Amino acid sequence: MPHTFSTLWPDDFPSRLREIPQTPKKLYIEGTVPNWEHKFLCVVGARAYTPYGKSVTEKIVGGLRGYPIIIVSGLALGIDAVAHKAALDSGLTTVAVPGSGLSPQVLYPSSNRELAKKIVSSGGALVSEFEHEFRATSWAFPQRNRIMAGLSHAVLVIEAEAKSGTLITSRLATDYNRDVLTVPGSILSKNSEGPHLLIKLGATPITSADDVLAALGFEKTAQVNSRDKYKDCGVDEL
Repeated sequence: MPHTFSTLWPDDFPSRLREIPQTPKKLYIEGTVPNWEHKFLCVVGARAYTPYGKSVTEKIVGGLRGYPIIIVSGLALGIDAVAHKAALDSGLTTVAVPGSGLSPQVLYPSSNRELAKKIVSSGGALVSEFEHEFRATSWAFPQRNRIMAGLSHAVLVIEAEAKSGTLITSRLATDYNRDVLTVPGSILSKNSEGPHLLIKLGATPITSADDVLAALGFEKTAQVNSRDKYKDCGVDEL
């Protein structure tokens, strides 16, 4: 399959990305340039996820089916890949921002190169500020996180240890005045330390796709769905 690239300059960026500190000088894109008017949701989390984390990611992303929402993540192993796959399975557009260039020979991680092809062939895109042949290095990942947060209207964290690099993305989201969302988990799991810390710091707890829809501004639909659930279980509307 031929690999074609386009280059976006700052004037082509959505305003929310132009406004962040250290705006990228340019972005390379493989695939379809996203519709910037859609809502962008960044989904990130642990590389070593639990069955709970995988199920939660699939359920929440799957529950966004049919909405003008684009799922952004980093193509990394773990929750990133689960989020991309869940978006594809749900017919949602997904955008991957790897910590490498976009050349097939260097795209990182190599184990997700087939996933990257599916993202592109399904109408999504790979996005990077790095030159095409740039190989991933440790400093490149925090740097690309600012693009993920900058592109997005909200960041959803699903499983992360207290000192996880995932929390860099949530901190940047806070700095950029984006909504930080997170899924609570077991108090016995280290992968719940990050989400529970974020909740203490003011992040919005997420327990369903409806919660995400409300956070992204789809309040009417989310509220109707919530009322229906209360009626179904015999609880009077609050």
